[in-house]
Amino acid sequence: MANTKQAKKRAKQNEVHRQRNASNRSRVRTFIKNVRKAILGGDKTVAQAAFTQAEPEIDCMVNKGILHRNAAARYKSRLTAQIKTLGAKAA
Repeated sequence: MANTKQAKKRAKQNEVHRQRNASNRSRVRTFIKNVRKAILGGDKTVAQAAFTQAEPEIDCMVNKGILHRNAAARYKSRLTAQIKTLGAKAA
């Protein structure tokens, strides 16, 4: 356990930050899952709407340092590609 007053405070802060980061990470995963569900549903407009909601959330987590920027780019790229192929199948 922490011995100094400063170390005790840092331990408390780290726990608060850990919980907040976990909550935010879970929130982003839920948005991504919603997009994937919409893609599996087969409706391009619903999938596009879900992606439109998810994209700024993903970017926000990058700015907060919860997601790596390359990981966020990969998520967005793959979801966009899946939505595009959804439109090609319908046509």
